[in-house]
Amino acid sequence: MQLKIMPKKKCLSAGRMLLILFLSQMISALEVPLDLVQPPTITQQSPKDYIIDPRENIVIQCEAKGKPPPSFSWTRNGTHFDIDKDPLVTMKPGSGTLTINIMTEGKAETYEGVYQCTARNERGAAISNNIIIRPSRSPLWTKEKLEPIILRNGHSLVLPCRPPIGLPPPIIFWMDNSFQRLPQSERVSQGLNGDLYFSNVLPEDTREDYICYARFNHTQTIQQKQPISVKVFSVDELNDTIAANLSDTEFYGAKSYRERPPTFLTPEGNASNKEELRGNVLSLECIAEGLPTPVIYWIKEDGTLPINRTFYRNFKKTLQIIQVSEADSGNYQCIAKNALGAIHHTISVTVKAAPYWIMAPQNLVLSPGEDGTLICRANGKPKPRISWLSNGVPVEIAPDDPSRKIDGDTIIFSNVQERSSAVYQCNASNEYGYLLANAFVNVLAEPPRILTSVNTLYQVIANRPALLDCAFFGSPLPTIEWFKGAKGSALREDIYVLHENGTLEIPVAQKDSTGTYTCVARNKLGMAKNEVRLEIKDPTRIIKHPEYAVVQRGNTVSFECKVKHDETLIPTVTWLKDSGELPNDGRFHVNQDHLVITDVNDDDGGTYTCVANTTLDIVSASAVLNVVAPTPTPAPTYDVPNAPFDLELTDQLDKTVQLSWTPGDDNNSPITKFIIEYEDAMHEAGLWHHQTEVSGTQTTAQLKLSPYVNYSFRVMAVNSLGRSLPSEPSEQYLTKAAEPDQNPSFVEGLGSEPDNLVITWKPLNGFESNGPGLQYKVSWRQKDGDDEWTSVVVANVSKYIVSGTPTFVPYLIKVQALNDAGFAPEPAVIMGHSGEDLPMVAPGNVQVNVVNSTLAEVHWDPVPLKSIRGHLQGYRIYYWKEQNTSQRNRRHIEKKILTFQGSKTHGMLPGLEPFSHYTLNVRVVNGKGEGPASPDRVFNTPEGVPSAPSSLKIVNPTLDSLTLEWDPPSHPNGILTEYTLKYQPINNTHELGPLVDLKIPANKTRWTLKNLNFSTRYKFYLHAQTSAGSGNQITEEAVTTVDEAMASRQVDIATQGWFIGLMCAVALLILILLIVCFIRRNKGGKYPVKEKEDAHADPEIQPMKEDDGTFGEYSDAEDHKPLKKGSRTPSDRTVKKEDSDDSLVDYGEGVNGQFNEDGSFIGQYSGKKEKEPAEGNESSEAPSPVNAMNSFV
Repeated sequence: MQLKIMPKKKCLSAGRMLLILFLSQMISALEVPLDLVQPPTITQQSPKDYIIDPRENIVIQCEAKGKPPPSFSWTRNGTHFDIDKDPLVTMKPGSGTLTINIMTEGKAETYEGVYQCTARNERGAAISNNIIIRPSRSPLWTKEKLEPIILRNGHSLVLPCRPPIGLPPPIIFWMDNSFQRLPQSERVSQGLNGDLYFSNVLPEDTREDYICYARFNHTQTIQQKQPISVKVFSVDELNDTIAANLSDTEFYGAKSYRERPPTFLTPEGNASNKEELRGNVLSLECIAEGLPTPVIYWIKEDGTLPINRTFYRNFKKTLQIIQVSEADSGNYQCIAKNALGAIHHTISVTVKAAPYWIMAPQNLVLSPGEDGTLICRANGKPKPRISWLSNGVPVEIAPDDPSRKIDGDTIIFSNVQERSSAVYQCNASNEYGYLLANAFVNVLAEPPRILTSVNTLYQVIANRPALLDCAFFGSPLPTIEWFKGAKGSALREDIYVLHENGTLEIPVAQKDSTGTYTCVARNKLGMAKNEVRLEIKDPTRIIKHPEYAVVQRGNTVSFECKVKHDETLIPTVTWLKDSGELPNDGRFHVNQDHLVITDVNDDDGGTYTCVANTTLDIVSASAVLNVVAPTPTPAPTYDVPNAPFDLELTDQLDKTVQLSWTPGDDNNSPITKFIIEYEDAMHEAGLWHHQTEVSGTQTTAQLKLSPYVNYSFRVMAVNSLGRSLPSEPSEQYLTKAAEPDQNPSFVEGLGSEPDNLVITWKPLNGFESNGPGLQYKVSWRQKDGDDEWTSVVVANVSKYIVSGTPTFVPYLIKVQALNDAGFAPEPAVIMGHSGEDLPMVAPGNVQVNVVNSTLAEVHWDPVPLKSIRGHLQGYRIYYWKEQNTSQRNRRHIEKKILTFQGSKTHGMLPGLEPFSHYTLNVRVVNGKGEGPASPDRVFNTPEGVPSAPSSLKIVNPTLDSLTLEWDPPSHPNGILTEYTLKYQPINNTHELGPLVDLKIPANKTRWTLKNLNFSTRYKFYLHAQTSAGSGNQITEEAVTTVDEAMASRQVDIATQGWFIGLMCAVALLILILLIVCFIRRNKGGKYPVKEKEDAHADPEIQPMKEDDGTFGEYSDAEDHKPLKKGSRTPSDRTVKKEDSDDSLVDYGEGVNGQFNEDGSFIGQYSGKKEKEPAEGNESSEAPSPVNAMNSFV
């Protein structure tokens, strides 16, 4: 049987909270039924330090259970206490509780001492704590004659209290003869020792009744000291006295006091020491005198004061740290400061610790031949000493048990037999206290038994959790299985939750969950089973809700409420008005689905609620009825009402008060209601809250009050146009304090460290505190143990840290509010967990399945839940590619991480590199972090296709060959087998020629292609191959070189004289045409050059346009444009080879300008200059007539 731990949620519904409370009561340590033989267990005992009231009988409790029923005996001061010889002492039958009758005779002091109870049967003996009995004492003050104290204005003063030593110590306070507390301030305050300190006195401090009172709570008595008289003289009074008695002129100055820097009244000196026990309240005090009154500051020299545990009392003269721990040890400094200077005092604090549990021993139920352990672990300062007792006798002198072996704080049992049964006591003690725990070892051989009643019927509303109980016992511990139906298979935990105590939880019960469930308990001695039945019911729903209504006085109103419910459940429908019963009035009629109100009046206004409930659920719906006056006769003006006035408070009781008022003018619109608000001057001065609303016809209201609130009230009137201004506030009314009526909300228990439990809650606000002295009682215990609740009372804070807890253990927690008047109701119990720690175990059986060259699947076995030591977050895979030696020296290995949520036991690793060597490990993750890594697993990915070659370039071009050089792929992804080179020619129109395919060995990175055409552009495609296939290709283009002889001949033609002359003639003709056009233009009009030239039809003198090589019409705007570059030849009439090429290019249109065989130029001239861009590895020079000739050929 495994316990499935449900994931923790931050917010819990009410239903879920009830479920957790129910389970927390059921899940506990395995209890031995009382009809089976078992050693004694102490169930109740008096406190260790038991202070009794000497006026009442002494009752010392000692209760125990066991089979056979245990007998009881007592020791007193370490020796046997024979109760039969003392007629005043009786023992309760069937119990060990003693009653000592001192009310009729005898004295309480006679029975002071240390008592210990022993409960014994044939299986062992359990012992109680040492119970120290001491009667409380409230002695009287010794008689003393107190002289009046006379001092001058401004001096310091200490009024001693010195109360009698009582048990327990009394509570000290100062009052006057009228039993009124004396006012205290920064100047006047009471010290921790009870003395009353004046930093400086004033004339108003003069009085004759300074009385110190000591209250002894245990006996409910108050003792008082003799009154102390104090007389403070001012300077004027002293001068008058001197004048009357001395008759001289030696008067005091006008200044009535002498200002002075601070000095400490307590403590004395510059330094002192303070020792406190862990868990107590550390109180440090500094009180200073001086003029002006000093102000006190506190610092910790070697750290900071804990924010949530530090409180200042007595006008910052007292520093308190609650729940003090060893970390709070150190030097604390108080600083007293006023305008004339400052002094400081250092208090060295040492925190010691009485023993406290880390792991208390738990009862063991073993079957013959089984093994087990008792563990007793405690901490303290100094470290406590652990000692073991067996049946109340030190284990060193107890009868020997061969199955028992003691190893410090652990007792190990091996192959136990029935004679091994006993009660063991663990005692952890140091100089500050002790802990004593009983834990029995009960050796039983019992077949399973099921303790739940047979054929129990469970009824649950659909879509809610269902809990089927199966309480059991057996030794050895039985395993539990659940079955549904007569022949069903065992229920799996992926749908159901099987709790440790045998309870089966169906998280969301559906209709098909109905049926018979069988619980089966098995151990080696037998089997037991029990059947329970589950019925799932439809939820109750209100399908027709009552609706908001506005009705005029005297009319009838109807509210409808139609309910749908499970056929087997009988609903009850109830109508409420303003959360209370309907008025006992014949005008209210309730039938099956309706509430009808006839002859409506103003009192009928309010909220009406329809409540439908069955034995399993309850639903409700509400609507508001607004009663208005009949439509009035139209008035000239309408407005909101005037504010009410004359507010008065009467019938002032603890929890109610009556408020009355006079309405203001309604301004022609009837007042429909009055809104009453209140202010709490004590807790939230200036903030007004809604108190209640009453009908517009009422002028009084009975108001419910909360304790310890300083109330003021105001009233606003409302009509159809809106709300009036607020009235003036009423007089203030302070209600008496009472115990809180609610507990703090949002209680949570989470550990911040592996050995603690942080309990947090939302504190009550001042209004909710119901009185002064708000505190919280924080209680906790382990959920899966039978420990008693551990409780501590803390100040008004929002957090408490429990230290020394075992790692990740469920705890039951409750937080109860209390104040000076008493405790709030019993709080709800919630479940939390102590802190998480890192997982202890690595996942095992890690397997890797390589899916393809870039993907692998990883499988692993889950780790045991107990080893996770926290909430399971998932599993995390670390994987990395192994580098060769040279790569490892160049860079750090990059590890990649993949996280798989929840309890998954497999995952995919994508994005791997082909043909690579990888290593991985797996770790489990909880809320604290990662556990240890599994052993590294190594795997290899298969080959993949390579990437493209890193580069490709063409070198050493010749007339008929090109040499290609390339770099291998940057990612070969395997072993290269060959390269594939493809190439094809490209003609002048960019058309591709036939494709040639070559295979090149993998070890080549250079290849020469021969027998190519000269002056031809080629395109090349190169890719690499592995056994997995071909990779991406890289492309490049190149051109073979020109035939040198052809190039020389063409250049010679271009430089012949006749060719130069022809060019000059053409230029001259163009110049003549320009001159003629210019002359005609100056004569007026435009010269149609194109028409004129068309008439002559001479191709040598065709005019040119900008775009198509023809001249257009000229205008004045173009007359002053310079001739375009290249329109003239050099003045020396010669053309060099390079110059000739360049000038022809300037005129030519790409490759359209061509030569005839005799060297004459064919084509049109143009003023546009355009050069082809350089491509690939071609020359970046512009085309020349030589290139044009090559292209033509």
